[in-house]
Amino acid sequence: MPVCLAPQDRANGQVLDLATAVKDGVLGGGVSFGCGFVEKLDLSNMIEELDEPEVPSVFICPISLEPMQDPVTLCTGQTYERSNILKWFNLGHFTCPTTMQELWDDSVTPNKTLHQLIHTWFAQKYLQMKKKSQDVIGNASEALDRLKKVKGQARVQSLKELRRIVTNHVTARTAVVDKGGVSVLSSLLGPYTSHAIGSEVVSILVNLSLDSDSRLNLMQPAKVSLVVDMLNDGSIETKINCTKLIHTLMEEDDFDFEIVSSHSLLVGLMRLVRDKRHPSGNLPGLKLLKSICWHKQVRVLIVNIGAVPQLVELLPAMNHECLELALHILDAVSTVKEGNLALSSCSNTIPNMVRVLMRVSESCTQLALSILWSICKVSPEEYSSVAVDVGLAAKLLLVIQSGCDPLLKQRSAELLKLCSLNYTDSIFISKCKLTKTIR
Repeated sequence: MPVCLAPQDRANGQVLDLATAVKDGVLGGGVSFGCGFVEKLDLSNMIEELDEPEVPSVFICPISLEPMQDPVTLCTGQTYERSNILKWFNLGHFTCPTTMQELWDDSVTPNKTLHQLIHTWFAQKYLQMKKKSQDVIGNASEALDRLKKVKGQARVQSLKELRRIVTNHVTARTAVVDKGGVSVLSSLLGPYTSHAIGSEVVSILVNLSLDSDSRLNLMQPAKVSLVVDMLNDGSIETKINCTKLIHTLMEEDDFDFEIVSSHSLLVGLMRLVRDKRHPSGNLPGLKLLKSICWHKQVRVLIVNIGAVPQLVELLPAMNHECLELALHILDAVSTVKEGNLALSSCSNTIPNMVRVLMRVSESCTQLALSILWSICKVSPEEYSSVAVDVGLAAKLLLVIQSGCDPLLKQRSAELLKLCSLNYTDSIFISKCKLTKTIR
């Protein structure tokens, strides 16, 4: 039986059958296999596992735009997935969905030739994928075995090869973990490990699934110390990988937060956040800082390294995702005395917080309000006046009149009341004009 072709194929007057498809390359070259074995492969499972982006158009149902598993042909010559065309009929349509011709016969005929073509094409792709997967697993195993035997530059090359494999292939990652690769890689990290070796090991580990024992093993002081050193002195790729690895270690229930209470770690993270030449490191650095700053001891250290004024100065140039993370960090440090003092002492804290209000997201507005409240309540006479002068009152009125969270409105009203204490009613009303709002 002829197969329904794509419009361009029909225009050429071609009829697609199995022999023509193989000859013209619709099925393509590939792995040879017996027909009996192919027939046992489930088409539905193959389609799901392959998730092939470039399926021949003739295999696609015009209704669902998905590969057909049970193609049937109408009297018009158009072919559809059986379940889709029957749904079309059940909706009361007795036309061909593609041509909109009225049907003189509503019966459907199984298109066995097309079904065979579809099954054979997907079987070839599926077996190619399986063979490639086996080859990848074999290559990963060989690289891992070689890594146990070699030293020096040869070890670096083996690590590079293993990194290339696990970065590009999910199956290789699983194989490396199953074959004890995490333990092998972890054993290479220590006080005498070169950064050339360490950076490659970390780049592999961040691609693997680490269980509890593996994370605990990587928390050994000597290993963490090496990771922190590379965070400060490595390439931008190594720095980002180090932040990801530390973030993964923090997922452990028994994580020792003394690990992140490190001056060197925090300095390295702030360098990453401030690096304008390599902005790809800004977001990972901020994410890790946010995760660790909820511990009081770390908040004080963040203040001590001078991070507060640096983050405040960076706020206007940050994208929305980085901005929200930075505000989370500043909000956290504002809860300790040292952090509050550092925020209050920075001349741009209040103007930059007022700029954020109602401009980015409700979450950013909430965080900025929290920071402003923590500053203004310490010394209302001094800081409230500064805030009002840069347009805070007008912004607070906008928040109160908006459709945002009621708690956010309540906090805005409380801050507005606090700001009004230093003014007469008439003067304060004039301060609330939108023309005073900072741009």
